[in-house]
Amino acid sequence: MPRTTIFPDGAWHGLVTRGLERLLRTVNAVSEYRPRADVEDDPALQQIIPYCVVHHPHDDTYLITRRLRRSSEKRLHHLYSLGIGGHVNPGDGEAGDPVIGGLRREWAEEISCGSPATARLVAAINDDSSPVSRVHLGLVFLVEPALGVVDVRETDKLEGESMALGAMRNRYLSMESWSQLVFDDLVNGAVSRAPRSPLVVDLRAAP
Repeated sequence: MPRTTIFPDGAWHGLVTRGLERLLRTVNAVSEYRPRADVEDDPALQQIIPYCVVHHPHDDTYLITRRLRRSSEKRLHHLYSLGIGGHVNPGDGEAGDPVIGGLRREWAEEISCGSPATARLVAAINDDSSPVSRVHLGLVFLVEPALGVVDVRETDKLEGESMALGAMRNRYLSMESWSQLVFDDLVNGAVSRAPRSPLVVDLRAAP
C-alpha cells in the first residue's frame, strides 16, 4: 500500500504502540495485492508483514531464530530474529481480514506448536535503516502458546531456541533491526501491555 497513505503526516521511525486501531483500519480499507517483484525495491510502497514474537509464559522465554544459508532472504543470512513472519498473500483475505489470514497461514507454515496459541497485536514497526526494512511495515503480535514451547519447521533454513531476555543480550548486535526494536520493547513491558491489544487472534495447534 502507498507509504503516504500509511503516514499522512510523515513517516515515523522505529516501533510504536499507539494508533494501532487506526493503522489496522487503513490497511484493511486501502491495501491491495501486487506481485512481490514489483514492490520489493520500491520504498514508495509498504508491504504488510504480520510478525509473530513467541513468548512461553510458563518459563518466561522467547523463541529466537537465526537465518541459515538456505533462507530465501539472502540480505538477512546469519542474523538473529525474535520474530517469525511473512508477506500477506491474496488468498489470506478470502475468509475475511487479510492480516488475520496471513498471520494464521504464516504460523501454520513456519511454527510447530502442539497446543493452541493466542496472538495479540502489541506494536507496529517502520524502520528505514536498511533496504530490507524500508519497504516493509511490521505488525508485531505477541504469541503465547497454551502449553509447552514451539519450534521452527524449516530447520534447513532456520535454527531456533528458547531463551530468556537476559540471556539474549549478548546477541543484540547480531539481531535484525526489527528484532532489536522488539527486544527493547519487551524489556520495557510489552507483555504487560498485551491484554489491552486492539486485535486478538486465536491460533490453532500446528503439530
